[in-house]
Amino acid sequence: MSWDQQGQGQGHDPWGGQGHAYQPGYGDPQGHSARQGYGDQRGYGDTQLYDDRQLYGDQQTYADQQAHADQQTYGDQQTYGDQQTPWEPQAHGAAATATRPVEPAPGAVGAAEPVPGDVLPGTGPVGPAGADPAARPASRDRYFDTLRALALIRVVTYHTFGWAWCSLVFPSMGIMFGLAGTLMAKSLERPAARVVRSRMRRLLPPFWFWGLFVVLAMLLHGWMPGWQIVYWVVPLGDPPGNAWGEQAWEILWYLRTYLWFVLLSPALLWLFRKAPVAVLLLSLAPIVLLQWLWNGPDNRFGSALWDFSTYLFCWVLGFAHRDGVLRRLKPALVVAGSLAALGYGAWYAFAHRAEAGTYDLDEIALAQAFWSAGFVTLLMWAKAYFRIDFGWLARFRRTDRLVTVFNARAVTVYLWHEIALILAVPLIDRFWDVPAFEAHLPLDSQWFLFGVGWLLIAVFVLLCGWVEDVAARKRPRLLP
Repeated sequence: MSWDQQGQGQGHDPWGGQGHAYQPGYGDPQGHSARQGYGDQRGYGDTQLYDDRQLYGDQQTYADQQAHADQQTYGDQQTYGDQQTPWEPQAHGAAATATRPVEPAPGAVGAAEPVPGDVLPGTGPVGPAGADPAARPASRDRYFDTLRALALIRVVTYHTFGWAWCSLVFPSMGIMFGLAGTLMAKSLERPAARVVRSRMRRLLPPFWFWGLFVVLAMLLHGWMPGWQIVYWVVPLGDPPGNAWGEQAWEILWYLRTYLWFVLLSPALLWLFRKAPVAVLLLSLAPIVLLQWLWNGPDNRFGSALWDFSTYLFCWVLGFAHRDGVLRRLKPALVVAGSLAALGYGAWYAFAHRAEAGTYDLDEIALAQAFWSAGFVTLLMWAKAYFRIDFGWLARFRRTDRLVTVFNARAVTVYLWHEIALILAVPLIDRFWDVPAFEAHLPLDSQWFLFGVGWLLIAVFVLLCGWVEDVAARKRPRLLP
């Protein structure tokens, strides 16, 4: 079967910023439909937003003396730092309780919460405050790793079943941008130009490798690109393609948005640190302005602007987590603000259901922005306030191993999962020719498609995942 025969509905002009209307089985990863807005912003005042008491007595979180791993997530994906073995066995459980992290002096400013690549509570060796951080073994934050793995699973689930409620239960893209912002803030402790080069080096080779197959397939099916093919080299705009391959290349909006966040992060982080709470709150302003005052141009730039504005708050929220801003805010204000954002996002989605044709947040940008803002804020604040690290995950070796693989091969899973679902359809069609399969397998079930899709994703991870190792300048392996 050709790709345009596999259950997808009619889409829209891919550069117009409107939502894809795919049928269950192959939904747009994050649609860009009728953009909705919100007009009210909260003010800023440090004296009222920050709690007057210490959350943990005289203790702060972990000093910047910890090992710095140049790492980054992409949505449903992650790249790895300059450390040579970021996926080596980690200290968890009983082994982790034998040591304690080095803590800054009471009242230290700028102490950051642990992020993937940081030394976590109880995983760093005891040593003097001035000890060389490179001498301490780095350990990954399994809380963030688990969120990233769940986000990838949710994306594949949504694209298989097309359930509109998936975006409400777990707004995966907002979570991924929030995690990416945290790691970007950490990496920018080093020279910005070096960090940006590192991010692009880790992102582009897997994209080129995947794109080679997609572009060749479209060429064989009559596509002839113009100068816009440059976006298949550096996806600063949506890469062009034909309708035959749309289901495969439409997911690239995420890589394009991520790339813009990476390029603008040095300036965004500088601005954020001038007035953290004010910049965080005002990061919702662009999506409001696009909804109510100016819809943006109807081209590649306009599409990129909508997506950037939708997830800007989540990215800046990652800065706030890294710099300890969330930890210092009054819990009541954080919870109240998060619930207000969630309530507004849900209300707007259902109130404009008739206009969008669905309550799917992926099709309603303003609802997506506010729902993701509230949801991710609670996740990040809970991490900082309760010091959640998911170290217990090490007791479940298979689950822990699965989380590791998802994080090490996140780019591969994201890029290839749609092709896996596409190929699953003709493969299942062949099963109908085998009487035993027809009699005993639920070949017409979406759940069966889901299972076959994951088997093919596993095949792509084994065959193509090594490109992520090469991009990270590591020895290629079938599995990390």
